[in-house]
Amino acid sequence: MTTTEIETPHGEARAELHCAPEGRAALLLGHGAGGGIVAPDLVAAARGAHQAGVHVALVEQPYRVAGRRAPAPARQLDASWLAVAETLGRDWFDGLPLVFGGRSSGARVACRTAADGQAVGVLCLAFPLHPPGKPDKSRQPELDEVGVPTLVVQGEADPFGRPEPARLREVVYLPGTHALDKEPDSISRAVSEWLDKELRPLERV
Repeated sequence: MTTTEIETPHGEARAELHCAPEGRAALLLGHGAGGGIVAPDLVAAARGAHQAGVHVALVEQPYRVAGRRAPAPARQLDASWLAVAETLGRDWFDGLPLVFGGRSSGARVACRTAADGQAVGVLCLAFPLHPPGKPDKSRQPELDEVGVPTLVVQGEADPFGRPEPARLREVVYLPGTHALDKEPDSISRAVSEWLDKELRPLERV
């Protein structure tokens, strides 16, 4: 495991790198609004990616690195994320496909930046489809605008909603709520299988 600091337009971000032996691609994972990179579902997803021969970067946004709990505005989160992706892609994962992902707020960032960051896939853990009790305030457009294969892993009783499958979007429902901490092995397996399936066609090109 290696930790590296990365300058962004909104302060210093940090990435914890876990490299896989084969290194067929790299998965960048962002944290939730009030949590960090040690969240159980992020750890489980990282383990699954490693099993699929994929490097993992657990990314801490600048506001977290600076010790603040309140998240930065979406525009700043997205800009910082793209700066991190560009640096990691150039300095650590040159020539490898990048998959964007994260939990909750981090999943939203991954969706919004996938096109600009040229991600080949998006992994959403506990995607917050709407605020609890407010289904009218839907974030569905953020999911719908993703133009690459997407995996959503969601708790069956998540008060933030239940995303539906679509043409490029698979959804795996697991026991639990928004914390998504009940079945880490199931998360690892889902992520590993999905990455393997989506990366194989790219390797034949």
